[in-house]
Amino acid sequence: MTVNDSQVGATDDRANDPGREGRIPLPDRAQMSPQQQKVYDEVVKGPRGMMVGPLRAVIHSPELADRWQRLGEFVRYRTVLPVDLKELAIIASAKRWNSEVEWGVHARAAKEAGVADRVVDAIRDGNEPHLDESAADVYKFTCQLQMSGEVEDETYRAVLRRWGNRGIVELTALIGYYTMVAMMLNAHRVPLPPGMPSVFEKGGTGARELAVLAPPKLRSATSPPDET
Repeated sequence: MTVNDSQVGATDDRANDPGREGRIPLPDRAQMSPQQQKVYDEVVKGPRGMMVGPLRAVIHSPELADRWQRLGEFVRYRTVLPVDLKELAIIASAKRWNSEVEWGVHARAAKEAGVADRVVDAIRDGNEPHLDESAADVYKFTCQLQMSGEVEDETYRAVLRRWGNRGIVELTALIGYYTMVAMMLNAHRVPLPPGMPSVFEKGGTGARELAVLAPPKLRSATSPPDET
């Protein structure tokens, strides 16, 4: 079935006001195609409880939305990593990409999972957080992968020792998934939920601020070689 713009609400006046509703509106369930309704119902009956964040945009491609929400449910709720460390990796990724919706949702989730307020605030402000050893391993892994596209051997071995092959693969998938989430949120300007404050400066410097946590020996492909 082909879904035209009128069926999914793309011609609604809200679509002309990206600052209020984002660039792509979330259609009402009654306006959705049967495929969209099926995904919508699975999401609201699952652990999320509502259509939130990137799914507001992704629902316009129902097959993608179905696969997206299943991957998201797995990496957030079913991996071997402790909840607090998963949320730590997520907020670091949100900071990297200046994704306010991702940050707002997961900063709260991180605190509920036991991540200290001072740690969340340090990451938000671009400062190095004080972490215990297991949290530091996850945080370094996340920052190195986000900033350079690779992970130092020492950092890799530390995560591997703690959580094995399954854990390190799932951590990598978690970071990749929430990078994709940030891209979807940012590209389509998905709005902050009601009552959620804006925390990042528009066009801000999340990547540069997070870079202070990446080891200096990890250099980008465009970095000049060290002088000898």
